[in-house]
Amino acid sequence: MTVPAAIAAPNLAAAHAGRAVAHAGGNAVDIALAAMLTAMTNEPGLVSSMGSAFITVWTAGEEPEVIDGNVVMAGLGRPRSAFGGGLHEVTSTYGGGVRLMAGHGSVAVPGAWSGMGTAHERHGRVDWSEVLAPAIAQAREGYRLGPAAATYLALVGHDIYGWCEDSAALLVPGGRVVEAGELIRDEPLAQTYEHIARVGWRDVYTGEIGRRMVADMDAHGGLVSTQDLERFAAQVRDPLRLDVGAWDLATNPPPSVGGPMLALMLGALTRRARADWSDIIDIQRRVLGYRVGHHDVSPDLEEAGWRALEAAQRYGLAGLPTSPSTAHVSVVDAEGNACAFTASSGYGSGAVVPGTGLQLNNSLGELELNRLGVHALPPGAPLASNMAPTVGRTPDGRVLAIGSPGADRITTALMQVLGQGCLHEAPLQQAVDAPRVHVQVGGALGGTVVVDHESDPGIEAAIAASGLPGHDHGPRSMYFGGVGAAYRREDGALEAAGDPRRAGAALVTG
Repeated sequence: MTVPAAIAAPNLAAAHAGRAVAHAGGNAVDIALAAMLTAMTNEPGLVSSMGSAFITVWTAGEEPEVIDGNVVMAGLGRPRSAFGGGLHEVTSTYGGGVRLMAGHGSVAVPGAWSGMGTAHERHGRVDWSEVLAPAIAQAREGYRLGPAAATYLALVGHDIYGWCEDSAALLVPGGRVVEAGELIRDEPLAQTYEHIARVGWRDVYTGEIGRRMVADMDAHGGLVSTQDLERFAAQVRDPLRLDVGAWDLATNPPPSVGGPMLALMLGALTRRARADWSDIIDIQRRVLGYRVGHHDVSPDLEEAGWRALEAAQRYGLAGLPTSPSTAHVSVVDAEGNACAFTASSGYGSGAVVPGTGLQLNNSLGELELNRLGVHALPPGAPLASNMAPTVGRTPDGRVLAIGSPGADRITTALMQVLGQGCLHEAPLQQAVDAPRVHVQVGGALGGTVVVDHESDPGIEAAIAASGLPGHDHGPRSMYFGGVGAAYRREDGALEAAGDPRRAGAALVTG
């Protein structure tokens, strides 16, 4: 029996995968998993199943929860001499300049399979094999490379994906980076998914796939060990709750960074009521300045997150001290179940588990998420994450699932879309389409503050009034994320909104 649902996904094939599972009787969680697994297949470079996953679920009549499948620091049982190796530096012009580390030493313990498996075991309705079927078909039959992945690969294809034989065969064949519209088939990945569908997701950690991964790490200076994989388990957490207008929102709690920063921004936006562009720039500058100068260099991200939220609750933003690669799926079904699922593999390490097609993350090499230094955390420690998949409800029966890719632009994109939608009742697609700003503090620009923005006269006037330099990325730039939202109105009608910045797809099943 088909379950009507609103689906927002990174591309049309991923949305169609969700629809196929809806037709098979799947609920919002099943649909979201199938859509994301398909995106993990046909968005190479942007996301893979061997990275992080945060899945926020709010089933009808129950309390919301966050399934935390974040990556953690690797190296349990490894000698101290192993740390600091297996890395090579890559500099990209993406977003105005990004420096990162790739190679086997950049790979953190992957959490996405544990997160997805846990979500399915707790909330899924159809068989696990049914959830994987669309991704298997996509890998075997082939897909046309989309514009978002093609844009990214054009910038980093040789440096990140050209050095590993398996990656190069898929994405840099014959030394030429694949381009938008090219047909890509990935039979090794199709066979791996079939194996996982048959024997279960735990094989990634304690079975043949896990053994292959560790052997490859041993051979190339990586840190992920047998102990790392055997001890990893996704965590089920109580979400961070906040009231925004009529909405009760639930998002990613500490030790995530994305959820707390989003909550700080939305709380300040709520207190300022009819906020204009100047308010948005000021709020972002304060919150992101606090994040770069204090939060991200804390040795305990969980404690730091709760402490910042408490300070802001008491004193507003005055209480704070001063100083690319993700994908998102949102689903709301007719029964009122909501699932917001954000996944990331960082910028990609270039490494592949040999013979499997599984592209490995470079989360240890994302310098903006490792401000204490590469390989500085103790093994088992969670890495910082910008991801903030969010679900919400109102007393009159409305239901929302929303999230975005986009590294540190995730929180600022969601702040603006949720601010317009929850505080000012803007139509869903209009809120997603509206121009965006992002205050960049430090990072690639060496400690300066710059307002990145899309072309808009009102934004330009606010930047001029602030006295800060601005960087115009043009209209609807991929740099500003790719918000996907699914919505059930108070009368039960369903709608979804995809972001034109990343060719996002939105559809409603019937």
